[in-house]
Amino acid sequence: QVQLAESGGGLVQAGGSLRLSCTASGRTFSDYAAGWFRQAPGKEREFVAGINWSGSSKYYADFIKGRFIISRDNVKNTLSLEMNSLKPEDTAVYYCATTVRRTVTMRLVEYHDWGKGTLVTVSS
Repeated sequence: QVQLAESGGGLVQAGGSLRLSCTASGRTFSDYAAGWFRQAPGKEREFVAGINWSGSSKYYADFIKGRFIISRDNVKNTLSLEMNSLKPEDTAVYYCATTVRRTVTMRLVEYHDWGKGTLVTVSS
């Protein structure tokens, strides 16, 4: 099992940027794919971005449209999400999660370990 802790959320104006970080401990983080999800009030949790075990392959939800960048540092056991050109509709709790597979996936059911989330609020 991997313990995950997100940080970096906060309040930002539309058009601004935030960088989310996720620190992993426990099971070897570097062996497995990881990803970011988000959940807005009253909505289901949705995939945002995923990355394979080495960081060489990344996948993004269509609504990202080049605004976000996912990355990982397997030496520091961290996962990051750089978010640019933020919109009010990006407001949500953002979660990092890890899988037990090496290849990237957008399927929520394949993510087994989750952080508690960090709130991102984008004002108009």
